[in-house]
Amino acid sequence: MKNDSLKGQYRINEQIRAKEVRIVGEESEPQIFTIAQALKMASDQELDLVEISPNAQPPVCRIIDYSKFLYQQKKRQKEQKAKQVKVNVKEIRFGPQTDDHDYNFKLKHAIGFLEDGDKVKAYVFFKGRSILFKEQGEVLLLRFANDLEDYAKVDQLPVLEGKRMIIFLSPKKKEGSAPKKPAAPKVVAPKAEAKPAEAVEAKEAKAE
Repeated sequence: MKNDSLKGQYRINEQIRAKEVRIVGEESEPQIFTIAQALKMASDQELDLVEISPNAQPPVCRIIDYSKFLYQQKKRQKEQKAKQVKVNVKEIRFGPQTDDHDYNFKLKHAIGFLEDGDKVKAYVFFKGRSILFKEQGEVLLLRFANDLEDYAKVDQLPVLEGKRMIIFLSPKKKEGSAPKKPAAPKVVAPKAEAKPAEAVEAKEAKAE
């Protein structure tokens, strides 16, 4: 793994110019030493003295293998980059007098973008004297936002910027479906016990 991009960021060993440094470690309390003491400590452990906070007073250093330190920094950068969610912004352009066919075509595209997690920047472009229809453009964008209410939330209402009226939409977070409730067990009524034949005959004889 290449660490060239990090090598120039940290001073090590004799490159450190401060007279005193604060040594920090995972298993020890921070302490201040002269640079000579700190270098000797690093040498005795066959490790490097790495300056990690040059602007502190005194500068903060760690005693660690320099290659291992660079690897840890590279790994941390990679993890932070992985956590950053990249959001794309898709643009959709209208004219002030867009017909229904074109409108529905662009609405379908917007739904696709939003379902993919992209933001949508929709705008009406006013060419020449069509700027006179800016109210019509605003109505169109508000209709667009309303038709997308199941898929998007409005980040910015229509705003006129030069020859363009713009609206920004972000995808709505998909809510997880509610867990199904377990079906209630059916209560089965106990069957009536069959009466002995003798009892039935006795009852009928008594009735006679």
